[in-house]
Amino acid sequence: MRLIAIFVLNQKKQSIVAWFCSRFCSKFAKNCIYMAEKNDWWTSPTESENGRLIMVSGRRDIDKFRNNPRFSIRAEISWKYEGDPNGMPDRETSEMMEKVTDALQLTFKKDPVAVMTGIYTGDDRRDWIFYTASTHIFGRKINETLADFPQLPLTIYTENDPDWDEYNEMKELSEIVASDD
Repeated sequence: MRLIAIFVLNQKKQSIVAWFCSRFCSKFAKNCIYMAEKNDWWTSPTESENGRLIMVSGRRDIDKFRNNPRFSIRAEISWKYEGDPNGMPDRETSEMMEKVTDALQLTFKKDPVAVMTGIYTGDDRRDWIFYTASTHIFGRKINETLADFPQLPLTIYTENDPDWDEYNEMKELSEIVASDD
C-alpha cells in the first residue's frame, strides 16, 4: 500500500509543514507533497461584442491542472439575469452570485475534480469557467454544492478543450500583469 500525505495551506504555514514532512513523512508516507495555496486572480474590465461592460476575473495558479492531460473538458455554468442599463446585476443578485462562487470554490478546493479558471460578469449574465476531468463527477459536485440554494437560473455547457483555448484567450485579452516601473 502506498500512502501519500498532501498538505495545501497558506504561505505562513509552509515552514511548519516542511518540518513535519522532514520528521514524519519518511516514516508514514512514500511521498510527502506540500504546496502554497496561492488562489491568485486578476480582474479587469472588457467589453462584449455589443460594447457593454464585462468584468473578467481569471485565475493564474492553475499549472498543476493545466499540466494534467485529464483536465481537458471545459465546463461553463451560466446565469442569465435582468441587469441594469450597463448589463450588471443588481445588489441582491450580485450577492447571491458571490455566495454561489464561494460555495463552488470551496467544493473544488476540498475535492479538486475541477478548477475554476474564470468568471465573467456583465451583459446580463455571469459565467463561471471550469476545467474538469469528468463531466459526470463535475455534475454531481455541482448538484451537491447548490442543493442548499434556492433554484437558480443556471445552464451548463461542456466542451472538449485539451489545449485550454478559452483560458488562453481570456488570459491574452484580459490579464493585468504588474509592471516593473
